[in-house]
Amino acid sequence: MTEPLLQLNGICKTFGGTRALHNVNLTVLPGEVHALIGENGAGKSTLMKTLSGAYTADAGEIRLDGKPITIGSPANGRRLGVAMIYQELNLAPDLTVEENLTLGMERSRLGFIRSEKSRIAEALTLLEHPDLPLRQTVRTLPIALQQVVEIARALICNARVIIMDEPTSSLTAADTQALFRTIKRLRDNGIAVIYISHFLEEVLEIADTYTVLRDGETVGTGRMADTTIPEIIERMVGRALTDMFPKTDHAIGDVLMRVEGMDDSPIPRDVTFELHRGEILGIAGLVGAGRSEVIRRIFGLERAKKGRLTIAARPTCEMNTLTPGRALRLGIDFLSEDRKEEGLAVNMSIRANTTLSSLRRFAWPRTGLLNLRREYAAVENWIREMNIRCAGPDQPVADLSGGNQQKVAMGRILEQGDDVILLDEPTRGIDVGSKVEIYRLVSRLAAEGKGIVFVSSYLPELLGVCDTLAVMHRGRMSPLRKIGDWTEQDIMTIATSGA
Repeated sequence: MTEPLLQLNGICKTFGGTRALHNVNLTVLPGEVHALIGENGAGKSTLMKTLSGAYTADAGEIRLDGKPITIGSPANGRRLGVAMIYQELNLAPDLTVEENLTLGMERSRLGFIRSEKSRIAEALTLLEHPDLPLRQTVRTLPIALQQVVEIARALICNARVIIMDEPTSSLTAADTQALFRTIKRLRDNGIAVIYISHFLEEVLEIADTYTVLRDGETVGTGRMADTTIPEIIERMVGRALTDMFPKTDHAIGDVLMRVEGMDDSPIPRDVTFELHRGEILGIAGLVGAGRSEVIRRIFGLERAKKGRLTIAARPTCEMNTLTPGRALRLGIDFLSEDRKEEGLAVNMSIRANTTLSSLRRFAWPRTGLLNLRREYAAVENWIREMNIRCAGPDQPVADLSGGNQQKVAMGRILEQGDDVILLDEPTRGIDVGSKVEIYRLVSRLAAEGKGIVFVSSYLPELLGVCDTLAVMHRGRMSPLRKIGDWTEQDIMTIATSGA
């Protein structure tokens, strides 16, 4: 039997009074793709940062080739053969591809930097990108090629274990398949890959073995071929999820919002549609097709050159005059796909983020001073209602897991209480349990008579959550159809060909 390449035994880690990891075990063989699975906050990132040298374990040991090692720092981890590729890529965007590939690993002779072109060529050939332009700045590359640069960098430092954290969260379906081919080549060359993802269909496709963490402990491990997605989900959340897409009964009512002739050619182009009360309207399409641009222009984050917007009985307004402030006054709210940069003020507290756009209702009428008791009571209610795992309303949002951050962002929308809600990739980068809670909240909003526009790259959730659906192709939107009239094949046909 093949001896393990990597073993983590009894790993423990605490931060203050919070126990992040307790007696965690992980074993990876050479040339194996090992999936690390768990909800946000389960301890996956802490465990991998401990393995890569960013953190030091309080207890336990790490063995490489059967020998105990002390990593100490990410640089030392790379020297030992362990490299981590983060979800937010760790590249210097204004340096060239070649400079990024050798950054921090330059070798010199007589004071002159030695050329690494042969090692670079070998790595890029393995990744099937031998012609990647070495003098081009990384900023100008698409995200998929930036990821190739990160993986090539790991190969140049002779990594034997490569950790990939949510590597497909910003990739198209085609780029994802290209990444999978790369991972298989790494596996064929004896390199172990630890793969972290919330997309369980991907995990089932690419991984050989798996380990499930829950609340900082190992709760399951085995061969991927011997398990199923429902079994993995049950281990992740500690219970069976009988309904992945919970629905609250809701009736579709009168027209709430009408968009006419939105145009900012080439994307979007002549977009026209109606949103009704109680309707969850999905927008599908490939990355770059114009999905996000449509709802960003409705909210005034980007200006459309042409188009008209009508909300309920209010006067029609020209879309080239919209701003976020005016959109809020019209009763429109927006959840960005980029929660860290746009959706949240991550260095502020849960309380501040939840009430940021509705502070006026917590102010005393004459003085304008905040009624803190009422504000705290409202935020504590949302924390209970949405099952946000936190120390309390004053905890900084930056300290929360991704799933709990997304719940805070949704909490702001619920507290604001607007009639039209625009959601851009609301479940990106969060675990299965948190996704189900977001779906439940969306269905509840529809039952309250809100109109929701739901943009997503994940077809199963669009088909499971939405009442109606349109597909974007190169800036054009297909006619809306009831969700029962769509199949995944229909959606992909229009998304790829427009036909």
